[in-house]
Amino acid sequence: MLFMVTFDHHLVKHSLFHMQIRIPTRLNSLWGLMLTMDGPKVHISQVGQNKMRISWITDSPTPAKVMYAPSPSGNTVSATGTTSSYRYLVYESGEIHNVVIGPLNPNTVYYYRLGDPPSSQTYNFKTPPSQLPIKFAIVGDLGQTDWTKSTLEHVKKSNYDMLLLPGDLSYADFNQDLWDSFGRLVEPLASQRPWMVTQGNHEVETIPLLHKTPFTAYNARWLMPFQESGSNSNLYYSFDVAGVHVIMLGSYTDFDPSSPQYKWLQNDLQTVNKRTTPWIVVLIHAPWYNSNTAHQGEPESINMKVAMEDLLYQARVDVVFAGHVHAYERFTRVYKDKANNCAPMYITIGDGGNREGLATKYMDPKPTISIFREASFGHGTLEVFNVSHARWTWHKNDNDEAVDSDFVWLTSFSSIPSCK
Repeated sequence: MLFMVTFDHHLVKHSLFHMQIRIPTRLNSLWGLMLTMDGPKVHISQVGQNKMRISWITDSPTPAKVMYAPSPSGNTVSATGTTSSYRYLVYESGEIHNVVIGPLNPNTVYYYRLGDPPSSQTYNFKTPPSQLPIKFAIVGDLGQTDWTKSTLEHVKKSNYDMLLLPGDLSYADFNQDLWDSFGRLVEPLASQRPWMVTQGNHEVETIPLLHKTPFTAYNARWLMPFQESGSNSNLYYSFDVAGVHVIMLGSYTDFDPSSPQYKWLQNDLQTVNKRTTPWIVVLIHAPWYNSNTAHQGEPESINMKVAMEDLLYQARVDVVFAGHVHAYERFTRVYKDKANNCAPMYITIGDGGNREGLATKYMDPKPTISIFREASFGHGTLEVFNVSHARWTWHKNDNDEAVDSDFVWLTSFSSIPSCK
């Protein structure tokens, strides 16, 4: 039975009715295949400098236990963790296990098994390096379509160390089975490299009167290391990797100067040690700069920019990545809508492959601060080579081949005396 529910348009743009009629043809075969598959839906995430969280879901009771070693036949170490679950209307999740393992050596392949033996499958992952260089894959608004599959195939070939995702993961939009199918879809990559994510509007999933708690599935399934960075919410956090300080912000939770998120960000930026992390990278979902006609005038973009732009500028953040707009756009270094050599570069990368399609209309004429823009699916890579130089590349999906369509060299503010 189809029915219409009205939602706060700032949080969720799609009713249940809307969701059911907008699944494109390219999704059908892939979605049907994923729903017939089974598996533990494994993903990993970094915790601190030398630990990893292994997360997986089972349909039946299983110990939250991981056996791991730096070789397939080596002496294993075991670690135990926690198990939880959640309800969403009539849906009840499987058992969600989270186990933190370590200490681990940097830039090392580890092999691991889940639960008690005998476990039929051995997984492996590679830890990130402890020092530069490091390579990030960055993709937003991923979803689970054939376009998504193409993007993930390109990401896999990029030989990345860590994936950063600025919101809108599964596009479940109230259908919790789609969270499960998304977990199976990304497992081949997410079980081998750490995936660090933040939330978007499609993770909110509130239904007036029926389900009032936002981010229920997201917080249960994608636990991030927020407590380690002094945050009190899984919706915003930070971490260090190699020589990079990464900050994940929440566009859909309070961000005004009196909010916990604002105060946390203010403190986090003040405590960055640029001697050990000369680069600062920020991810948000709703972009602060955007010349696409889609998603103009939204408070998550306008008001968050007003509240927090000064903090990022004063801290000399190097680059800000956003999603939400289903296209690619790179701005110059900009502050308060004007080019500024000491301001962050803003990049929209919300073109991972979602079911809603591309945002193809841009404002004309193009603003002078917008350097490159194109409505195509794809992903990006940020290769941080040393304390001073990094290269950003946007890889466009062109006939299922990854084409390097845009790139730029970045110089860190920690190595520019005039901006210190």
